Amino acid sequence: MPSSLPDVVLWSIPAFVLLTLVEMVSYRLRPDDAAAGYEPRDAATSIGMGLGSLFFDLLWKVPVVAIYTAVYELTPLRVPVLWWTVLLTLLAQDFFYYWSHRGHHVIRVLWACHVVHHSSRKFNLGTALRQPWTAFSSWPFYLPMIACGVHPAALAFCSSVNLVYQFWIHTERIGRLPRPVEYVFNTPSHHRVHHASQGGYLDRNFGGILIVWDRLFGSFAAETERPVYGLTKNIETYNPLRVATHEYVAIARDLRAAADWRERAGRLFRGPGWRPGAAASGPYAAVTVPPGVPGPRDRDASRRPAAAGEPSG
Repeated sequence: MPSSLPDVVLWSIPAFVLLTLVEMVSYRLRPDDAAAGYEPRDAATSIGMGLGSLFFDLLWKVPVVAIYTAVYELTPLRVPVLWWTVLLTLLAQDFFYYWSHRGHHVIRVLWACHVVHHSSRKFNLGTALRQPWTAFSSWPFYLPMIACGVHPAALAFCSSVNLVYQFWIHTERIGRLPRPVEYVFNTPSHHRVHHASQGGYLDRNFGGILIVWDRLFGSFAAETERPVYGLTKNIETYNPLRVATHEYVAIARDLRAAADWRERAGRLFRGPGWRPGAAASGPYAAVTVPPGVPGPRDRDASRRPAAAGEPSG
């Protein structure tokens, strides 16, 4: 195991705490009525989800590391851990992260994990800490890297770098950056779109470090109006256990009520809002809908457009 690769997330925790406190104080000193800001119960839930994810991630890593190690031992390929190969590995990891992230939005059983991160109606550095407790569903997306000879520890390092990078983009205190930066990298402006619940913003900007993947694969949307954060139908709870499991509960309920195995498969592997008899639509059916208008994709229990009289944000 390469021993020279640091635990980036562990070393970054003090900075996470400090920067979150600084942002909280900044809203006290210079309030912004148009920004989502902080709310004590919401912030406490985000922190609780983050602390819980540290524990559960240790559990999920055991089988994942075993699988990665087995594949690594079976492949004859080897990528040496050098400074330039680590940079290339980070680029590859960011590419596969894009597809993992995209998959976690358009496949319901994967969305059940990722919905946790989108469940806050606030958008701040504390929101970055709102991580799922069931993050065992991403590992298959990175198997090609292991099969190509990337050491599991090198992959873990690059994944940590990607996660740490995404902390600072969860903020409304930073506007748009210079155009070359906005064109290549994921920025707060791009990520605000990703967390928005408006129809034209749904399921956009999946990039981790780089936004070029979204530009290449047709999932990019620029920030044109102030986002409304959260789910299109919010869960109305600050209970960490319910936040972590509510979509799994909704899936189980739909599976019990399903008429046949085809419907059960659809409830699991189609989009989060799929239902029998619904008109077929592509994963970006909301692209042509103007921002601010709910999109045509029914996001089921956690993302479906609100019914008449319900709040949509």
